[in-house]
Amino acid sequence: MDEKIKYPLYKFEKIIAALRGEGGCPWDRKQTHQSLRLYLLEETYEALDAIDSGNHEHLKEELGDILLQIFLHAQIAKEQGLFTIDDVAEGIAHKIVTRHPHVFGDAKVSGAEQVLERWEEIKKREKPDRRSILDGIPTHLPALLKAYRVQQRASRVGFDWGRVDDAADKIIEEANELKMAIASGDHEAMTAEAGDVLFSIVNVLRHIHLNPEEVLQRAVTKFIKRFAYVERRAAEMNVSLESMNIEEMERLWQEAKDSA
Repeated sequence: MDEKIKYPLYKFEKIIAALRGEGGCPWDRKQTHQSLRLYLLEETYEALDAIDSGNHEHLKEELGDILLQIFLHAQIAKEQGLFTIDDVAEGIAHKIVTRHPHVFGDAKVSGAEQVLERWEEIKKREKPDRRSILDGIPTHLPALLKAYRVQQRASRVGFDWGRVDDAADKIIEEANELKMAIASGDHEAMTAEAGDVLFSIVNVLRHIHLNPEEVLQRAVTKFIKRFAYVERRAAEMNVSLESMNIEEMERLWQEAKDSA
């Protein structure tokens, strides 16, 4: 260990190397980029929960867990002679400096919107092999967020509704087509039309500056809270939900709404 060991990130790099090295941890030694994929995703979601909780200690811990995943991937790559954690840091540092000429250069911008426009222009110059403005959107993004990103990209070249009311009318049109598909009993048609309804809803949310993932998460959280109230009230009444009819459960649901 040399003088740099006093720096936490350098120390952490050495710890990860030890875990992966001879005499290290059997579990860590057998991991690959592929086997770690879901852990990276899971730790990211846990960090999002920590952000929502407002607990800064929890957030610090979860960011550390994400950092562990980053260092593990970098160590695996180093062992394969591909790149190191320093290469990762150098790459992102170069990207950030290059894409912020208004901070690290002489360029001027009028606001956040122009920053995004410049960002896309710079990305095009950096990646001339991309044929479509939609190239580079991650395949494994959650579907709602992926739809949101696709629509954002298309909007940047003018492929968009001019008014939010027009986008909202599209929801009604697609909902009617879904009803017709349901009536037909055609599974493929129902699948296609249901997707169109969801895509149209995302479009409206984008126009009113709402993220569909966050909106749906909030709705699910609200449902869970209200359903828990229904379960709690049913238990207080010594009645099982299975024995209640929908009207009885709906009355408790309304109580849950009123008590919020």
